[in-house]
Amino acid sequence: MPAEDINCAQSTGTDINAQTPIPPQHTGHDRPLRILIACDSASLRFGGEAALPLHYFRFLLSQGVSCRLVVHERCREELTEFFPDSQDRIDYLENTRLDRFVWRCRKAVPGRLGHFTFGLLLRLITQLKQRKRVINTIKLHKIDLVHQPTPVSPREPSALFGLGVPLVIGPMNGGMDYPEPFRQMQTKTVDLGMWGGRLFANLLNRLIPGKCQAQTLLVANQRTNLALPSCLRGQVYQLVENGVDLSVWHSLDRPKDIDDPDRPARFAYLGRLVDWKAVNLLLEAFQLVVNQTPAVLEIIGDGEDRKALEAQAKALDLPDSCAVRFTGWLTQDQCAARLAQADALVLPSLLECGGAVVLEAMAMGLPVVATQWGGPVDYLDETCGFLVEPSARVDLIKGLSGAMVSLAKSPDLRRQMGQAGRDKVLKQFDWDTKGKAMLDIYKDSYLRYHAQSRTHR
Repeated sequence: MPAEDINCAQSTGTDINAQTPIPPQHTGHDRPLRILIACDSASLRFGGEAALPLHYFRFLLSQGVSCRLVVHERCREELTEFFPDSQDRIDYLENTRLDRFVWRCRKAVPGRLGHFTFGLLLRLITQLKQRKRVINTIKLHKIDLVHQPTPVSPREPSALFGLGVPLVIGPMNGGMDYPEPFRQMQTKTVDLGMWGGRLFANLLNRLIPGKCQAQTLLVANQRTNLALPSCLRGQVYQLVENGVDLSVWHSLDRPKDIDDPDRPARFAYLGRLVDWKAVNLLLEAFQLVVNQTPAVLEIIGDGEDRKALEAQAKALDLPDSCAVRFTGWLTQDQCAARLAQADALVLPSLLECGGAVVLEAMAMGLPVVATQWGGPVDYLDETCGFLVEPSARVDLIKGLSGAMVSLAKSPDLRRQMGQAGRDKVLKQFDWDTKGKAMLDIYKDSYLRYHAQSRTHR
């Protein structure tokens, strides 16, 4: 049975094994806990999981928590801009020749295979350098607890072992494959590489035993829990991976003609332009939509498939009132401004572990159409959007187009779903709510660690 999420109504840890809520506790300190966040990257510009450590660090600073950050120097420029008055709390790991060499190798092996080979090697090199810096920081600044939010892969080892303080890892999110009808999208080489990685995951986690020794491990869902290595000693809790920064993703000024039934419906896609995002299927679905009702599709983002997708869109036989527009990469604020002009978000991804963009669109009051696979299933329900079963290629295309047509023809449905989605985000997924839940987990982890230490004396 899956554990309950930590949300606004219950900002406490939930033991995914025992199913017993752990009440918030005090540390027993005469001072607050001192927290160290250790990660490879902390960046909104990089997107994806790199944003998570930045949000945790920002939240802790906003709450007056004594906290520090150890991160690669590739993030220095952005973090200096974000935290100009807290640079003395950030320790940057230098970018060595070895880092640059492995990165060039990583770029030469694209896609998931590169991520799980040279990408993994680069992350482990960074973590091993990081371990020395973390241990020194613990001693110098009397750190009470270390939090490693990334990498989010449940199988990837952690090099943060033997720290002498409790380690919290996660929330992790992974254990995914393509839906069965789309498995051919993954090449045999990638299949073989990932099979080998999974086969040796337990051995690798024993050799590099950070996860095995961690006090607390957080998972986004039961799928991720099942993918964890078998050597764990710590407690496993469930906490959704993503949150929403409501200072960016909020209800902006909507178009004055938003409820005009004669106005073409405006759909948006936001994300990388890579094959597993299935934007090519979205374009095929959009052509079915415009055969039934006027509509516009804006594609926000960039990636290796952009030229092919632009050629595909150009080849579509679209009415004069309809269009596909490629906007390219935008900052978060610019993305929010573009979504404010849209009626709905569409995310056809076939391999989306997280899907933070779903929550961001919901926060802005937009209904969402997404594939019923992976991360979006953790956020969406029938009150705030459509989940389309990826049972076959043709079924996914028809399902996407059917949901888009329903939204295009009904401003009332868009408004109703959009409000339900925003209410859900405010209740469960904003970063303040998630941060407060994490503070409870820190306290619980610290208490359990020292209780166990006393028992073993």
